[in-house]
Amino acid sequence: MDAIFTRVSVRSYEERPVEEEKIARILAAAMAAPSACNQQPWEFYVVTDRDALDKLSRTSPYAGMVKSAPAAIVVCCRETGLKCADYGDIDCAIATENILLEIEALGLGGVMIGTSPLPERENAVAAALNLPESLRAFTIVPFGYPKSRPTHEDRFDPSRVHYVR
Repeated sequence: MDAIFTRVSVRSYEERPVEEEKIARILAAAMAAPSACNQQPWEFYVVTDRDALDKLSRTSPYAGMVKSAPAAIVVCCRETGLKCADYGDIDCAIATENILLEIEALGLGGVMIGTSPLPERENAVAAALNLPESLRAFTIVPFGYPKSRPTHEDRFDPSRVHYVR
């Protein structure tokens, strides 16, 4: 799976929309993520509205690039009805990684902007999108066609691998 080894965080995007078919494929990848107790705690908000993207760009000191992105997916975690509630964030993190990998595989670029576990950022995103109280904003993933791509760096560090034999 080349996307694992070529994915980089892309923060600048061309002014061109992302095709609906590609967005659907990204969402399908997100929902293919493993989930504790198969609870699938995620809800996804696909944002292409310029005003909403602008609001999201102000929800964190690190979210400025959302303003220029043609699209963003806000991954939310349900707060009710979960069998294994303590694992909701882990499940949403795995879904977010799948989003990033599919974005890469489709020739797009994106970046994860952490929202959780900071209540002020979670609340700012909830207010920007008028989220129901039953959802907690987990992360924002702006994406689109990259204006430029950073160089990928090999992060493999054998000193961090420990074998128990």
